[in-house]
Amino acid sequence: MAMRTKAIFFNADRVMGAVVCLCLFLASAAVWWPAQAARIKEVASVQGVRPNQLTGFGLVFGLDGTGDQSTQAPYTPQAFAAFLQQSGIVLPPGVTMQPKNLASVVVTADLPAFAQPGQRIDVNVSSAGNAKSLRGGTLLATALRGADGQIYALAQGNLFVGGAGAAAGGSKVQINHLAAGRVPEGATVERAVPTMLSNNGMLQLDLQSNDFATARAVARAINEVKGDGVAQAIDGRVVRVRMPTRSNDHVAFLADIENLEVRLERPAARVVINARTGSVVMNDAVSLNSCAVAHGALTVTVNSTPVVSQPTAFSQGGTTVKAEKVDIAITQQGGALMQLPAGAKLADVVRALNALGASPQDLLAILQALKSAGALNAELEVI
Repeated sequence: MAMRTKAIFFNADRVMGAVVCLCLFLASAAVWWPAQAARIKEVASVQGVRPNQLTGFGLVFGLDGTGDQSTQAPYTPQAFAAFLQQSGIVLPPGVTMQPKNLASVVVTADLPAFAQPGQRIDVNVSSAGNAKSLRGGTLLATALRGADGQIYALAQGNLFVGGAGAAAGGSKVQINHLAAGRVPEGATVERAVPTMLSNNGMLQLDLQSNDFATARAVARAINEVKGDGVAQAIDGRVVRVRMPTRSNDHVAFLADIENLEVRLERPAARVVINARTGSVVMNDAVSLNSCAVAHGALTVTVNSTPVVSQPTAFSQGGTTVKAEKVDIAITQQGGALMQLPAGAKLADVVRALNALGASPQDLLAILQALKSAGALNAELEVI
């Protein structure tokens, strides 16, 4: 009996030792394990390495009677006549073409950085008139110009429209959008945009958010690998890096620093509200001071009932009179008083607001009231 008891105590000591070791491991892991680690390429971008927007005006042919109506889009026949004239076809004086299988469109594309002549890029095509559908159409050769008015790409090809629709007898059924489409790899680059990686031997990294801690972390990560003084944080959004003297080493240098990991500090508390859709997004740094919230709903109901008053059978000169009976009722629901302790985190805030039965529109008013009362420790941004 004594031996069995001793064995039990021995096993308990082993379990206790394992628990202590596990706790020590977790405590040490909290120190060296980065909670929020990201690569530099995910938090910053190289200044000057960006796409350029291209636009153009073109024509889409081959529509099944769903093109522009010339009475409401007079520029479509004009563009068609200009195309025929360029092709050597001159219309007789006074003749105006009104094809229903033709539509004017606006063509847009993004010219990636370092794109070279001959490469293909995707283009987006959107109706510029009153065309019912662009499905099945073919985009005619369209010049895509940049902000400087120069031609950088030529677009042409068959449209891909991700929708369908049918109409008959005054009824219409439509799935998705039919007045816009896409031509995958529908444009050919004709001119490259020169891109400078460095200016006087210095490279500038632009952070995605204005944060001094992130700028310091990026500069520190680069200096630990490339040497002290290579990177310098200028402000909360700009980090300047000294490039190698040999231009052949620039690509390898950028590839190295873009993949360096940085440990991000806790972001600033922020609540973003979309007033149009009622969406509310909060990060995990949002907290509350001690406060109490009560919310109730006020409903106003208006019922209108038409009433007809007719004269008696033997009345002289009587007329039928139409009237309207209106009933108005106001209902107010009592709101529960919810107390929120100081230091409540995001999960507590969401749980408390859901317990109040608040809708997304109600959350807008509650959060704005909390901010005005000084109980919401976060930046409130309305978009």
